[in-house]
Amino acid sequence: MIRVILRNAGINPRRLAAAWRGWRRYTQERDSFRILAANHEIVWGKELPILTEWEESSGTLGAYFLQDQLVARWIHESNPVRHVDIGSRIDGFIGSLSVFRKVDVVDIRPQPIPVHNVSFHQMDLMNELSEDWRVCTDSLSCLHTIEHFGLGRYGDPLDPLGHLKGLAQLKRMAKPGGMFYLSAPIGPERVEFNAHRVFSPQSMIQWFEKGWRIEKCGVIDDSNRIMEDGGADLLASFKGNLGVGIIAARKSP
Repeated sequence: MIRVILRNAGINPRRLAAAWRGWRRYTQERDSFRILAANHEIVWGKELPILTEWEESSGTLGAYFLQDQLVARWIHESNPVRHVDIGSRIDGFIGSLSVFRKVDVVDIRPQPIPVHNVSFHQMDLMNELSEDWRVCTDSLSCLHTIEHFGLGRYGDPLDPLGHLKGLAQLKRMAKPGGMFYLSAPIGPERVEFNAHRVFSPQSMIQWFEKGWRIEKCGVIDDSNRIMEDGGADLLASFKGNLGVGIIAARKSP
């Protein structure tokens, strides 16, 4: 329990230990630098210790990065007339997508800062769609979002079937022949309240059995290795505990 509270407060015991180790190195290098700079005219600002990056890599290429890059590439290659996204990360996938095209973004949370090439719309996708959002786009994405519907994490109402209600609304948004890009955690099916749901690969495949055709799939395994373009068989073959399943499905004409 204490570890959970510390994590939610932004306190990471491992980073705390790394910072403690880094403090000694920081003070030694600071003092050495001052000696080296003694004969130079340097304007000193306030000290701003960065204590952990000696032990870190040049960047963390986790599941979000890999999924965002893959789906952005698929959409770039497809070049749809309109693209609508539901709940994906503004500071990740949407940031990549908006570099080369306009995007309509829908989220239950507000987004007060304007973003180039992004039109933002705030609404709850577990509610019935208004007429202007039905059959409205030839390209739709929802990355690492559907697993949160109905768990209350983002202020949404509690609903054990929230993900299915949201999925039904999303499908209604796509035009006949349109593409739907969906990702979610995969593994043994479970709810890890209130963080997310984890879906079995078979559940994700079944979502697209009627009225849709799965054209591409990607899988990110427990070790953050990505595999793609294997179709539904690739997704069905996943045997890990917590990976990511990515589906590109086309709505029947």
